[in-house]
Amino acid sequence: MIYLQLFLSFLKIGAVAFGGGYGMISLIREEVASRAWLTEDELLDFIAVAESTPGPIAVNIATFIGSSQAGFFGALLATLGVVLPAFIIILSIAAFAKNLFKREGVAKTIASIRPAISAMVIATALTMLASLFFGFENLESKLSVNYPAMIILASLFAVSFLMQRFTKKKPTPVVVILISAVLGMIFYGI
Repeated sequence: MIYLQLFLSFLKIGAVAFGGGYGMISLIREEVASRAWLTEDELLDFIAVAESTPGPIAVNIATFIGSSQAGFFGALLATLGVVLPAFIIILSIAAFAKNLFKREGVAKTIASIRPAISAMVIATALTMLASLFFGFENLESKLSVNYPAMIILASLFAVSFLMQRFTKKKPTPVVVILISAVLGMIFYGI
């Protein structure tokens, strides 16, 4: 039963989510919460790992959640579910509609979807930040400040600012991940 739930849940997410992996995070969060597959902290950890591993974030998250719930086959089915709709849509567009995006109606439809995607990404980011920094999960949750997380974020901003000021370059994602890992081990233990 869990295999079917994983496949259908991620098939639904893959079919209705626009805006790429970050646009899918809010839908994944709702699905995971409604099924009690992970806690908010576990999901945040999965998202962090998914962002720092190679590959699309939605595929990585689907794989991690599927694996956590049902092992290898759960990971396989969740990944297949999230990828299949995009694969079918892109294959259909490539095969039947070479000039689809040049049509005025399609261009206007895509343009009208962009603000909604932006709002979903921003809302998800704010919700994740509130959960990470203040323990906010719902209106009844007691707020508590996560000082180590704030110090790590401030440190990353400081490193980014200093690197841009003195080297005229932004820190690479690898540098940011390594600094975060070291600071995380210092503040949260190895």
